[in-house]
Amino acid sequence: MSVENGPRPLIEFPCPDYPIKVLGDAFVEFEKEVLAVLLKHADICGKPAPLNASRNGRFSSLTVKIVATGEPQLKRLHAELKDLSFVKMVL
Repeated sequence: MSVENGPRPLIEFPCPDYPIKVLGDAFVEFEKEVLAVLLKHADICGKPAPLNASRNGRFSSLTVKIVATGEPQLKRLHAELKDLSFVKMVL
């Protein structure tokens, strides 16, 4: 089977408007620290969605759309976000 007839990749790079959602412990600098990591690795598309707090205020989530340039970029970004002590999950 040739490459042309094979399955199409799930994501074609560059991929504008690729959403990254970060969930973690709520604290004042949550958004600032997450955005600092994202900006090291990618261009951000538009404004981030508003910071969301959990019902009891213990957790926060932030969704940001980036320009994804490839799998290596996404792996580095995910690893650095997971290294932040307050981050619980990156989607």
